[in-house]
Amino acid sequence: MFKRRENEPEYALLNDPVSKEKNRYGKPIETVPEEDPRRQQPFVINDEEQKPINPNRYKQHGFYFNADNCIACHACEAACSEKNDVPVHLAFRSVGFVEGGTYPDYRRINISMACNHCDDPVCLKGCPTRAYTKFAEYGAVLQDPDICFGCGYCTWVCPYNAPQLDPVKGQVTKCNMCVDRLEVGLKPACVSACLGKALDFGVIENIPEGRIQAETEIPGFPRTDITHPNIRFQQMKSIQREMVRVDDTPVKYHRAEDEKHYRPELDPKRGFRRQWNWKKLLGSHENAHIAFTLSVQAVMGAFALLVLGSWFGVAPVTAFRETAAWLPTLGVMVALVAFGLFKLNMHLGKPHRFYRGFYNLRLSPVSREIAGVSLFFAGLTGFAFFNLFDGAWAVVLQNILAALGLLGLAFGGYYMYRLYRIPARPFWNHWHTGASFAGSGLALGSLLLVLLAMAFGVLTDGLGRLLASVAAIGLALEGMGLLAHAWSLRAADSEGAASWYEQVTTFGYPFWLRNGLLLASLLLAEWLAFHGGSPWLFGLLALMTLASAVIGRALFYLLVIPTTMPGAFFWRNRGFVEHAREVGLAEMPQLGVAYEGHHPFRVDELWETFRSTSLREKLDQFRRIFTG
Repeated sequence: MFKRRENEPEYALLNDPVSKEKNRYGKPIETVPEEDPRRQQPFVINDEEQKPINPNRYKQHGFYFNADNCIACHACEAACSEKNDVPVHLAFRSVGFVEGGTYPDYRRINISMACNHCDDPVCLKGCPTRAYTKFAEYGAVLQDPDICFGCGYCTWVCPYNAPQLDPVKGQVTKCNMCVDRLEVGLKPACVSACLGKALDFGVIENIPEGRIQAETEIPGFPRTDITHPNIRFQQMKSIQREMVRVDDTPVKYHRAEDEKHYRPELDPKRGFRRQWNWKKLLGSHENAHIAFTLSVQAVMGAFALLVLGSWFGVAPVTAFRETAAWLPTLGVMVALVAFGLFKLNMHLGKPHRFYRGFYNLRLSPVSREIAGVSLFFAGLTGFAFFNLFDGAWAVVLQNILAALGLLGLAFGGYYMYRLYRIPARPFWNHWHTGASFAGSGLALGSLLLVLLAMAFGVLTDGLGRLLASVAAIGLALEGMGLLAHAWSLRAADSEGAASWYEQVTTFGYPFWLRNGLLLASLLLAEWLAFHGGSPWLFGLLALMTLASAVIGRALFYLLVIPTTMPGAFFWRNRGFVEHAREVGLAEMPQLGVAYEGHHPFRVDELWETFRSTSLREKLDQFRRIFTG
């Protein structure tokens, strides 16, 4: 427990003699009713029990930031990092800024930001390992890095860039509200260290002494309707109508007609010159997601075609089932899904903790995607295995496992799409994501069957036309989604407009190459569907479709610009981080940039964890997974 000194200065002490009943979102400030038995339970911090001392322990607390007073001294960052022993390449609290105007009428707003311990924390709902908890004590949203396995999904869904994924340790950590200090009546370390009294802290909606505003927005602060953050602002000094970010993000903030709110819009900092940037496009950290989504979606499409075609008696499919290509096709499909799952697992910060991905089936779309894809893989593998046998019993088992695989396909495929519908990432938050995933499944799945049929010399005219028709439907679906997406982004008043700008400039040539390949593939697929053709035309179609899919999926991951807080010239600047890693500046720890890595795969540690728990504990864990 934090030890309070006898001579603590007054500015470091909590002081909330009274508070309101509800916050501005209509939620009670009391986190639990007075008669709730949890009020009598000790609060355990660092394995040490603390009896109820703070009278406001069960009220929602939050930060207060006065932008007029912040001088960007970074004392809050230093105090937070020192207290929590944060490595140099991370910061639970960071200071960025936006600026506007020119000399001599130049204005700047500095913004100090940490976790906002929101009323509706999307990090908690998204985390598949249940590493997050919103405590009744102080309304703090706390995260346990020992439970985290480093998927980073919480960093995707948080609009404020509060969770920090450590590329060295492969786990997420974040601001803990300094609850150990709160227990002894002290404000968080960052607040106590603030030189200009820009930061304050207390029961939410309480306005500190000497302050008059308590706004929920400030220029550069992302939208509040996603999570209802527990932070309030004061900013009374006049600023320019347009405020720009100094980091690499091509976003600026424009004052709305109501003269109060600032909305993000495009800031074309680098002009409109198209580039290739193949190295950045194909050397992304997200290559594991590209491999996983494309391989699994292709196999899902092929599996649906084979199973439904057999069940409904589609002649080309039933004929294909009788050929020598049938069993090798199933084997290749199993291998492709296994490859995708392996790539996804090794992408985790702690791959040996993969089993924790099932912990939050009640809330997390990631857990549900993992469960659905695992069920699909189990159904596919069982279906392929029992195709090695003849007899009525084998057919019955094949049909049961095929139905199981289709169930996993529907469940896993849906949540594979839903997990990307993230309000904090406008580029993904559009129905085109679903159209792209479904279209890729149909197009790549049908062409996978085409290539395997060609390899075994069993590609008939009927089968070729059927598969070309399905591929054309998939390509058309993806094309319609892309057109609607482009139309939406061009007029967006969000970071989505900046994503569109990056798409047509930084990756302009690959973008148009993908579009050309998609259109050419669609036209060729339609021709082959109606007229048939020689095998080399089908091979060309498969090659163009695969190239289009790989480029498109790489753009999908690289172009997303989240609703994060503004950074500075070097700190929290994605462009500088990429530059530092490329030229070797990341070797200098004082720059706060680290190379990405993984925790080593510890089989012995995994076995020890399994061996050291009793059967009852294993069963309890299994029950918690499915009941929440």
